[in-house]
Order: sequence, then C-alpha cells, then structure tokens
Amino acid sequence: MAGTHTALSDNRKTKPGLAKRRISIVVAEWNADITEALFEGAWETLRKLGMPKDHIKRVTVPGSFELPLAAQWEASKKDVDAVICLGCVIQGETAHFDYICQAVAYGIMRVSLKSSKPVAFGVLTTLDKKQALSRAGGAHGNKGEEAALTVVSMLGH
Repeated sequence: MAGTHTALSDNRKTKPGLAKRRISIVVAEWNADITEALFEGAWETLRKLGMPKDHIKRVTVPGSFELPLAAQWEASKKDVDAVICLGCVIQGETAHFDYICQAVAYGIMRVSLKSSKPVAFGVLTTLDKKQALSRAGGAHGNKGEEAALTVVSMLGH
C-alpha cells in the first residue's frame, strides 16, 4: 500500500541535504487523470521534505512503456541525483498488459542498476480504473508519494 499506509510515511520530516539534490519525475500521459494525481503526490512530498521547486524536473512521455528510456536519459545527467517513474497500466482483454508491465518493471530496474542512482517504480499495474484511483490518492494512499519517499530514503544511503 502507498502513502500514509506504509512505514515510509515516517520519513516526512524536512531533509536538510535534500535542498542540494535534484530529482527528475518522468510521467506517462496514458491514463493522465491517474498519473497527474501520482505526480501531485510525488511533487508535494518532495516539497514538504524541503526540496526547492527548481530542483524538481518533470519529463512527460506518451505511455508507461516509454518510462525506462526517459528515465535512462535523466539518470545519465550529472546534475540528476534520482528519478521517479510514474505511470498506470490497467488490465485489458489481451496479454498486452502482461508484456507492458514486465517490460516497464525490468527497464526501470535496469536503469537504476546501470546508473547506480535511485530510480523509483511508481507505476500502477491494476485490474481496473477503480483500483488505480484507490492508489492515486484514494483509500490506498498515493503511489507517487511512496515513490518520492523511496528515492529520498535511497539518497540517504
């Protein structure tokens, strides 16, 4: 579960070192109502923790499949300390869902390992839109918030 339902939520105090860090947030346009809510959760969390507005960069891509490449571009920049990937893939009637989810998860993990920088997986993979809304600021918190807390925690290592 995301947001206030996780142990990560104990990390909400201002982080002095965060003011010197730079984070890119890569956001998929597909299912925009969901991904915008995820972005807001990540943005607000970083701001509350003390990150200056001009140290947060937003990059928009067409869909979740494009997240790993954009994350790689961002992670390769010397002035980027971490990347947050936000997307939403909702189950359909075909196996397309499985292929996309696997490719995106594997791609994002590879970017993190290749760059040695934190790259958070804030991609919802749900059976329906109701589940996605529940994880984008609804009953199950906000996965964008959780992804932001994850990179902040990893930057501390």
